Amino acid sequence: MMNQTLPAYLKNARPNPLENRAPWYLNTAQSYAGIFLWIAFFDQLAGTATGEGALKMLGLGGSLIALIVAGGMAFLAFYLVPGLLGMQTGLPLYIVGTSTFGTIGGYFLPGIFMGLLQIGWFSVGTYYAAILILEGIGLEEHAVSLFGQGQQFSPLFVAVAVIWGVAFALVGAYGIKYVARVATFFPIIPIIMLLLSARLAAPYTGQFEAPISDPVPGFLLLIQLVIGFFATAGAAGVDFCSNNRNSHDVVWGGILGIWVPIVFAGGLAMITVAGALGKSPNMSALTYSAALPVVAPQLGQIMKILFAIGSVAPACFCSFIIGNSLSTMLGSERTRVPLTLGGATIGIVLAALGVAGNLAAFFGLIGASFGPVVGAMIADYLLSGCKWAGPRKGINFAGYAAWLVGFLVGIQNHPWVGGLPGWDMTAVYSLVVGFVVYLVLAKLGFQPPVVETPHLASPK
Repeated sequence: MMNQTLPAYLKNARPNPLENRAPWYLNTAQSYAGIFLWIAFFDQLAGTATGEGALKMLGLGGSLIALIVAGGMAFLAFYLVPGLLGMQTGLPLYIVGTSTFGTIGGYFLPGIFMGLLQIGWFSVGTYYAAILILEGIGLEEHAVSLFGQGQQFSPLFVAVAVIWGVAFALVGAYGIKYVARVATFFPIIPIIMLLLSARLAAPYTGQFEAPISDPVPGFLLLIQLVIGFFATAGAAGVDFCSNNRNSHDVVWGGILGIWVPIVFAGGLAMITVAGALGKSPNMSALTYSAALPVVAPQLGQIMKILFAIGSVAPACFCSFIIGNSLSTMLGSERTRVPLTLGGATIGIVLAALGVAGNLAAFFGLIGASFGPVVGAMIADYLLSGCKWAGPRKGINFAGYAAWLVGFLVGIQNHPWVGGLPGWDMTAVYSLVVGFVVYLVLAKLGFQPPVVETPHLASPK
């Protein structure tokens, strides 16, 4: 297959030149850190839909250790190889993924699929923002939804979700460059809130008595939640690190942008919830947002509004990625705005109904979906001599089989399937299975030949 017969998304791609790259502390670290300063990440770490919650299953000290392990796994297993591929090639994920999934197969994995998952993330952000705003202004009775918190219908909740979602879908479609200019400062808000809430909760943590009856399930549950949240962002390390100069940037950007923020944000959230449980042992909800008014009665409501404001940048970037990904793979630049608004509309409906509030199930689905993608990419990377092989012709069945088998393993603890306990870390298993299946099938000759693409050659 010659260059002129390549799909348009491959034919038009060009590597990011080295002169446009920058040190890790100017791009990768803060871009990743902002992900973990989103309340949707740490709000569910202490408690899940499975009942007791990791904090009570494991205790505060054990939870902090589990976060350290989870951060290391996110950095080493889910980010490092995608990051190195992005740095080596200067290309985005939907181009680099054509080695693992093929020039035709790359349309769906990881191309369109990434855009579809961003619809889910946009719905999560919209749902949480609506809840926080209503609770922050003292209208808790309206912070309910049909399939989420409260299991009731609230026209006011729907209205707030629609207004929030439409506003930031439009910003993502038309004005993302303005958000990008201030995104560096948005993380300051949740950092201050996390530090303040942990400081107010600290005196009560000694009164928190955890039964620690299920330490192993609690440990695995925290890893599953962290990895499930991070899986798509790990694969997106290709995009983030295409702006890096060398492997030093990739490593330090990951350590200080992923591993440390996971422990920092998750740890402070755990301390806050432990303090709230120590102060009010009968607290019904084991979430960070529920703990805020307990540890900070005078500031809790205001802090919720500030957390909603702090989620503006993630909401805008999610909507931007929806349009950018889908228009690249399905249409052209002219279709980016309608695809952005169409995808965001689906996300708004999911948020308004409360479906997006079931985070444990959502995190599990994300981990199961992208764990095998990363696992297959790692196998392809190692088989190619620790470099990008280039686009492979048509559909790479080794990659698709690795994804399918890994996904089926990854959803075994999902509430819709129920094959394994909800606390089991199937997101990690899915990566391992994807790696092994790809490795075996590639050795058996199921990889298509590489297409010549001199215009995609790595920048020197």
